[in-house]
Amino acid sequence: MVCTIHRITSDSDITAVAELADEIWHEHFIPIIGDQQVDYMLEKFQSPAAIAEQLQSGFEYYIAAIDKRYVGYMGLVPDPPNGTMMISKIYVKREARGDGIGKRLLQLVETECNQRRIDTIWLTVNRFNHAPIEWYRRKGFFVVDEVKKDIGGGFYMDDFIMRKRLC
Repeated sequence: MVCTIHRITSDSDITAVAELADEIWHEHFIPIIGDQQVDYMLEKFQSPAAIAEQLQSGFEYYIAAIDKRYVGYMGLVPDPPNGTMMISKIYVKREARGDGIGKRLLQLVETECNQRRIDTIWLTVNRFNHAPIEWYRRKGFFVVDEVKKDIGGGFYMDDFIMRKRLC
């Protein structure tokens, strides 16, 4: 098994990330937030147009493959003046969970932070998304706050804010 991760730079990469998002979100989030909110959030935040716009505004996207088959992706929002890096998205297909893909993506985040002299990683995670919350805890993250945010369309994100200090 050969795992590779590369930064998103092309329209075909953007399309691949959007397709992964559609598959992963439909397999994982419908029991947590329902199919209508999944469809709404995919269109608003993880469609090709939304991803392209995020890239223009400073987001960085990375896609992970096992033996040249895409299995996960991550979105980062660096904020060097404040010494922080937000993990906006980190998702792995069900069939590849447990293969170390999430760990490799998180290692990439930490490497990027070290190279940029960023000392804090943070993220939001749905408060009812129990397995990822526990995974982040095992990786050194702590819940530091809660946020309920209106995202339009009658939907809310009900999240924990988690943080990890690197030094």
